[in-house]
Parts: sequence; C-alpha cells; structure tokens
Amino acid sequence: MDRRQLLRRSALAMSAFAFSRDSFAEAMAGMPVSQSAPGPQIRLGSNENPHGPSPMARAAMMEAVAISNRYQWDMNGVLRERIAGLTGHTKEHITLGAGSSELLGLACLWATRGKGNLVASEPTFKLWMPAARRMGMATKLVPLTTTKHNDLQRIMDTIDADTRMVYLCNPNNPTGTTATKTDMETFVQKLGPDRVLLLDEAYTEYYDSPSMSHLVDKYPNLIIAKTFSKVYGMAGARVGYALAQPGTIKQMNEFQAWANAGPSAVSMVGAMAAMKDLDFVGLVKQQNKLAKDVLYKAFDKAGIPYIPSVTSFVYFDNKPYAKRIPELLAGANIIGARSFEQDSTWLRLSIGTVPEMQQVASLL
Repeated sequence: MDRRQLLRRSALAMSAFAFSRDSFAEAMAGMPVSQSAPGPQIRLGSNENPHGPSPMARAAMMEAVAISNRYQWDMNGVLRERIAGLTGHTKEHITLGAGSSELLGLACLWATRGKGNLVASEPTFKLWMPAARRMGMATKLVPLTTTKHNDLQRIMDTIDADTRMVYLCNPNNPTGTTATKTDMETFVQKLGPDRVLLLDEAYTEYYDSPSMSHLVDKYPNLIIAKTFSKVYGMAGARVGYALAQPGTIKQMNEFQAWANAGPSAVSMVGAMAAMKDLDFVGLVKQQNKLAKDVLYKAFDKAGIPYIPSVTSFVYFDNKPYAKRIPELLAGANIIGARSFEQDSTWLRLSIGTVPEMQQVASLL
C-alpha cells in the first residue's frame, strides 16, 4: 500500500471517527437537565477534572497564545522527549494526538490493515468502536466478571485466528476497576506477537495503578494510550500520546497526514508545564479521594451498592434506591449519571469537587 492509498484510507477513517465523536456529543447533549432549578450546572458526566489545569499550565498556556501564529515544528519533539523521560524511553517511542481518543482511533486504523475482529470488554470505553466497525473490523465484546473487572481469561478464550486487535481499558471505564500488575503482565505474555494489544491507561495516575509501559521494548505489538485530560485537567486542551516501539510508532504515523500535529502550540506548552506541577497533581489525587469518600458514605447510608474505584468516577447500582438518581440529580442541575449497559440499573457518576459531591450526598 503506497502513501497515497494510506492517506485516502486515513481520510475515510477520520470521517468515520468524526461521526462517532458527533454521535457522542449528541448523546451527552441529550442528558437530562433541569431548566427551572436555580444555580449553576454541575457536570459529572465525562470524568473531567473539576479543578481545571494546574496554575503552572494555565500561565504557560496564556503566554503561549502569543506564539500561536507560528507552526511549532520543534515543540512536539520537545514534548515527546519530556514524556519519554517519564516512561524511560526515547521520543521515537512516542506519538502525539489531540487527546488519547484520537490515538485509539489511529491505533485501530493501523490494526485494520487486514480484515478481522476486535476483542474488548463490555462495558468499556467505546467512543471509537463504531468507526472501527465501519472500517470493516467486527467487534467481539466480552462481559465483565461479577465484580465488574475485565475478564482477562474469557477475553483470551474469545480470541481467534481472525482477531487483529485486543483492547483493554485498565483501569476500566465505566467501572473504575483495575487488574493487578501480575495479571496484566501474564495477559500480555500469553497474547503473543500476532495481534495488537491496545491498552488504554487514561486513569492510572489517580491511584498509581500499574502501567505496562515497562513491557513496550519487549513486545512490538503493545500500544499504550495515555492522556493529559484526566489527572492533569486538560480535557479541553486535547493532548494525548501513544507509547510503543519505534517501528510501531513509525507505521502508525504513516496513517497521519502530518505526524504529531494533533495538539496545538498552546496545548503542548500547557502539557509540559503540567508535568512539572507535581504539587497540583498531588492535590488533585487527594481531593479526588476526599470527594469520593463523601459519595461512598452517601451510598452506604442510602443502601446503594457501588464498586470501589481507582479512578475519577464511581459505578453504582440504582436498583435498590426508590428514585431514579439521574432525574433526582438533574432536578438540582447536577447532570451526568448515566448507564453504559443495556437494560441495566448500573450507572456511572464522575467525581467533582468535595462541595459538589456534598450536594449529591444531600440529595440522596
């Protein structure tokens, strides 16, 4: 396949992924919102960091506006070097994107060079999956365990000769559960080199959940997607990166019109500043735990089952509660509690600030 064919295929795929993003935006816009309740709206539906970008990142981004008239040819190389310094790799192991969602799509596009299927958990983060199906990749979804964890053994058993890629979100979204380091290492080893393993590690920083970045040099089929959207509070700035062997990164970049061009100059400067603001990251992690404890206590008092979470959201069961919690919260301009499983009473709610979660607790 020559470069012209690659770019044509990329254009088709990007239009499919754009359609998926638009559908997602429409779904989010359709969540119940009270028009009569006083006060500002509290948004707890997209796992956004309620504390925003760090002070250092904000200052850096404001200053970088002045250089936004120029193409930042060298800045993405600097950012990639900084990121590689965190993981113990080189900048050739890194490719940048406008958030990790773009890179999940890019990895999927690269994996769909031949026909086959994709194996993933259900429920999990699926924003990009409709586009994968439009590109000809069938999707085989594997139910979670009874404790709402990724069922690694059942996923392994579901893989067949036509499986091109396995996707794992770990910690998993929407359930907030994570596999142990040993279990993940064993899974990577057993999977073998014949299919891509795409690991979505968007939430590892909140509880220092184990990353599989140390296995990248050993497994050329391993791709890890990370983001600045969550603990760094830069969801709107759109900065993400994929970590893989240089040969894999080079092949993935062939599916982009201009490799590493996703983030803007302002966003890249903000990301570099955010990486230095360790005090802010520590504050975010601490406040997340405090706010989550407020919600846990409210759930315990109301008799609402929930899954202890290592992320910035909580998965809970509305069934034992007398009222529909999404509507109850929406009546106070608190939106975001929603389902990710068909015909299920389990819902996800993002964690806001401590005062925001106290409002949720008061309503419950």
